[in-house]
Amino acid sequence: MTDIRRALRLYLVTDPGLCLETGLMETVRTAVAGGVTMVQLRDKTGTRADRIAAAKTLKDVLQGTGVPLLVNDDVEAAIQADADGAHIGQDDLTPTEARALLGADKLLGLSCETAGTVQAADPTIVDYLGLGPVFATATKHDHKTPLGFDGLSKLTSLSTLPSVAIGGLGPDHTDKVLESGADGLAVVSAICGQPDPEAAARAFFQKRTQP
Repeated sequence: MTDIRRALRLYLVTDPGLCLETGLMETVRTAVAGGVTMVQLRDKTGTRADRIAAAKTLKDVLQGTGVPLLVNDDVEAAIQADADGAHIGQDDLTPTEARALLGADKLLGLSCETAGTVQAADPTIVDYLGLGPVFATATKHDHKTPLGFDGLSKLTSLSTLPSVAIGGLGPDHTDKVLESGADGLAVVSAICGQPDPEAAARAFFQKRTQP
C-alpha cells in the first residue's frame, strides 16, 4: 500500500513542451534519482493514445522505484495503461464517477482551489488533494487567484486528507509549504526543462532547513 503522505513529498507534474530537450522519459528517470516521490503524466495536447503509450513507457521507467504514476484528467488512459491512479480537476469527471471507473485499489487525486471544494472532498472517495495555485504560474493559464501561504494554510486546515501544494513553487518554498500543513510540493517547471533534472529535484531536499 502506498504511503500517500510520503509519496506527496516531491510530486513531479510533467509538461511535454518543457521536457522536449531532455525528453520526457529521461527527465522523469533522472528526477526520480534526485528524489521525486510521485509522478503525474500531464499532457493536455496529446491524444488518449499518446497518453496511454507515454504512461506505459513511464511505468517501465519507474519500475522498482516505488514511485507511483498517475495520469492527469484522463481516467480511461490511466486504466488502459494500468497506472497507479489518476488526478482530476473540478471540471472533469466527478470524484464518484472517477472512483467507480478506477476501482478501489487505485489512487485518486483532486485539485481544489477554494475552501468549498476542499470541504466537499469526500475522504472515502479521494486519496489526496492538490491545493493551489500558491503563486501564479505560466504552466497553467486558467488558474484561480493565487492563495499565498496563508491561503494554503487555511485550505489544509479544512480537510484531514493528505495534500500537496502546487503553483509557482521552487526549492526555497519547501519549509513554508510544509509549515502550512501540506505534505509536499507539486512542481512542473522547477524540474521539467531544467538542464539537470536530478540536481533540480535534489535541491528541494537540500533547501529543507528544519527536521
